[in-house]
Amino acid sequence: MAIIDLVKYDGRADVFAWKFPNQQLSTWTQLIVNESQDAILFKGGKALDLFTAGRYTLDTQNIPLLTGLIGLPFGGKSPFTAEIWFVNKAISMDIKWGTPTPIQLQDSKYGVFLPVRSHGQFGITIQDSLTFLKMLVGTLPVFNKENVNEYFKGVYLTKVKDAISSYIIEKGFSVLEINTNLEEISEYIYKKMVPEMTKYGIKIVNFNVNDISVPEDDEAVIKLKAALSKRAEMNIIGYSYQQERSFDTLEGAAKNEGTTGTMIGAGLGLGLGMGVGDTMGQRFGDMAVNINTTSNMKECPKCHQVIEENIKFCPHCGTNTQSIKKDVSTCPDCQAVIPTNAKFCPECGNALKKVCAKCGHESKVNAKFCPECGDKL
Repeated sequence: MAIIDLVKYDGRADVFAWKFPNQQLSTWTQLIVNESQDAILFKGGKALDLFTAGRYTLDTQNIPLLTGLIGLPFGGKSPFTAEIWFVNKAISMDIKWGTPTPIQLQDSKYGVFLPVRSHGQFGITIQDSLTFLKMLVGTLPVFNKENVNEYFKGVYLTKVKDAISSYIIEKGFSVLEINTNLEEISEYIYKKMVPEMTKYGIKIVNFNVNDISVPEDDEAVIKLKAALSKRAEMNIIGYSYQQERSFDTLEGAAKNEGTTGTMIGAGLGLGLGMGVGDTMGQRFGDMAVNINTTSNMKECPKCHQVIEENIKFCPHCGTNTQSIKKDVSTCPDCQAVIPTNAKFCPECGNALKKVCAKCGHESKVNAKFCPECGDKL
């Protein structure tokens, strides 16, 4: 194989390390290293020297160890075999990453386990070329973005899972809400990744989480979203889950055979027992009063609410109604309960009726003229 006179690399920008394919070199071989590149010469598994950007002749002046390794005197064109690796130190910003399968996480807000997917991208640059080659490249002829993703998949997946779990626990967020905090999560993972990448001579420039999502067809996700949708509906309309259950029960009772009184009684029990609240309880009570037609009714003399005849005290104002009958009335002065035909109030003694002096007709106490003859009272 012919001796190579010129060694350089002008390959793709997404390649981080590339080995020159020919090892037949000489002390006259020209080495060209471009900007943002390092070149490292290996002989017998040992690194002889590292070359930064520039043009070099591979002689003993540039590589003092070369003379002893090839066993030839100084001067002349001395052939030898060696490996030359090029390391691309340009910043690569678009290394994509993602979770190949969903990560099972417990939602901090709702307590259910949800499958979580995430993806994004990160940027790196090679900071220590020699450490990078020794730690990662090994016998590979080339090391590119795909290799970086493959080598560090276990690292970033662990950090992503730890970051999302810690964040939702610490902040109390739901997985469904976490997309509003991607910037903070990205910064958290970036700080965790820096020491890991430094071990391999790599400087991580940034780490971005572009999306955190859950599979829409997962059963747990479907149930959770349905529950959240129902809660939003109840909040808009203005009732609670307990109230809805009471409505459902009353609707079911209405479809079954039974008296109206039985249905309302069931509604009252459910409404009050399940904590529907004072408002709903009062509404059911009003419904029961209005619908109940099996009892005789009377009117409270003070608040004039219609109540059942056997009720002793008015449930609206507390007045004693035990003596109220259909043939009784109230005193216009003291509001005491008196018989309809009474002429004087037994409580205050005031006259309840006036007798016309002309015709003898009885009129109300506040009447000014006799309704029978028209004479002034």
